[in-house]
Amino acid sequence: MSEVQEQAKEQTQEQKLPPLSPADFRIYNSKAEHMDYFHSNFRRSWNILWEATESGRRPKNMTLKQFLSVGLHFAEHLEVHHHIEETYIFPVLAKKMPEFQAGKGKGKRAAELLRQHREIHAGLDGFKEYLEKCSSGEEELRLETLREKMVNWKDVLWSHLDQEVRTLGAENMRRYWTKEEMATIPM
Repeated sequence: MSEVQEQAKEQTQEQKLPPLSPADFRIYNSKAEHMDYFHSNFRRSWNILWEATESGRRPKNMTLKQFLSVGLHFAEHLEVHHHIEETYIFPVLAKKMPEFQAGKGKGKRAAELLRQHREIHAGLDGFKEYLEKCSSGEEELRLETLREKMVNWKDVLWSHLDQEVRTLGAENMRRYWTKEEMATIPM
């Protein structure tokens, strides 16, 4: 079955599902809302750093130490966030959802979120290393260099933040999980 046919089949299946009551929507959408809370913090930190690289100057209300701290905390929190997802959350979701199945599943969606994690970390490692050198005084912060350390994984990061929340959204989750099972998903 082609990817287009697979998507058409999924859309048809979704159309057959009855509308969710507001209470059921809250149950099925709870994981997306929880994830979006964390992702909003990542977006906020990224934007502080990215806007500085675009303007060529740090925010006026931040010292160099504070600015570097935003970047280092962003990197550390993202690493921990992905570790928790891959260790505790994705294996549970993978039992029913191809988007979380490493090396399994059919179609382009299978394991895409895990692939995105690898792509993000390929860029994140160099980003974090650069900020650590700047923080220790080994290198002087150059916003052009920081931008170079961010640009290659910017698109996959933003796509991932949005796609992961959409995948955990009510309309997708209800295809795989019962309301009772939703309470068993760690998050």
